[in-house]
Amino acid sequence: MTRPPTAAQRRVIDAADPVTGRLRGTPAQLAALVGRGLAFRHPRPPHDHFLTPAGHRIREAGPEPEPGSAPAAAHDSPRAGTGVFAARVGGEEEPPDGGPARLREVRSAWQGLLELRRMTNPDGAVDRPCGWERTHLVPAAALALEAAGHRPAGPGAAGPDADRPDAGGYRVRATPQPDAVAVRGPDDGTLRDCAATLEKAGWQTSEHTDPRNRTRYLLASPRRV
Repeated sequence: MTRPPTAAQRRVIDAADPVTGRLRGTPAQLAALVGRGLAFRHPRPPHDHFLTPAGHRIREAGPEPEPGSAPAAAHDSPRAGTGVFAARVGGEEEPPDGGPARLREVRSAWQGLLELRRMTNPDGAVDRPCGWERTHLVPAAALALEAAGHRPAGPGAAGPDADRPDAGGYRVRATPQPDAVAVRGPDDGTLRDCAATLEKAGWQTSEHTDPRNRTRYLLASPRRV
């Protein structure tokens, strides 16, 4: 079994950019993370270091519990209360406060994601989703929508009523398809606007009808070369 990262390495991982995974640390710390397969050094200048998928998994799992501390409840989110940015997927029970601060966070996260595309896509393209987005479909699609100014659904869209179109705003959800998410909205106009935004952000979309309630929804997947 692979031994966990040291406390110093864990601090570097936890401090990584929440969207791009870009790391800051001493050369020795970064080299150690690369050696353990938790980070990689980008081949193009300025040769920044980024988390690998394994490094992202460690970061997203949250900090290790202190010895003797009570384990977290099974339903607790590892990001809850950490202050780490998370894109609005719609229907959150406790959505973040809106306002200028949130707008700045969303704008910064989107610019960071574009930079990650530039740094990690083989051809440096920023108009096509990168590897991180393909392994984080729901937050990636939600960030594209929120950054473009679309309104996410409020708390009324959570729980058993998540598929009701009258909840208002967009909702991004995982699907059984490993490379696609479902985007729902209160009306056809919202879906068309969401489709246009996602396609501009490098996703391909198609409209479908839910056989259970006859509501329309989008399937969206990252566009390939």
